[in-house]
Amino acid sequence: MKINRAARHGRNSPPRNSPWAGLGAATLALLAAGCASQAVIPPAPVRPAPAAPPPSAPPPMASAPADWRDLPQTPGTWRYANGLAQFGQPGVGAVFAMECRQGQVTLRIAGAASQPVPATITTTSQQRAMSAVPLDTQTLAITLPARDNLLDAMAFSRGRFMVDVNGLPALVLPAWAEVGRVIEDCR
Repeated sequence: MKINRAARHGRNSPPRNSPWAGLGAATLALLAAGCASQAVIPPAPVRPAPAAPPPSAPPPMASAPADWRDLPQTPGTWRYANGLAQFGQPGVGAVFAMECRQGQVTLRIAGAASQPVPATITTTSQQRAMSAVPLDTQTLAITLPARDNLLDAMAFSRGRFMVDVNGLPALVLPAWAEVGRVIEDCR
């Protein structure tokens, strides 16, 4: 039987070459450091919140095209029957019509007014201001003589013409054969 000499001499510490040998000294050093006065680190200065950026300007409104020929065409198609050419979407009432009445061409525009309103017809070769008069509660009319050169300008305009009545959306209409047919039927 082997005798533990450390136990006989009252020493219960591990041998000096053991990894636990310096544990007691390290523990004492940590305890002593915990009792020492600690340096107080002041808190970082609080920076004021950055000022809110000024509100951005509202987005610019879409500007109207500089040239009427750049406006989108009014949706719809032409229909011709019995001397009447109508422009509009199928299943919906016509927004514009042309018909021959007693040697005159009547342009009918869907819209209401209680009195005559200013109107302008624009083609690629000319522009004319005139008045649109109420025909009934939902229609305005412009009447032109059958030989008026504005009618020829509408028929031969390069692809489109515009009818602009004050207070109503501008109508940009294709210059299709139906326009010329009404004019020729009236002459």
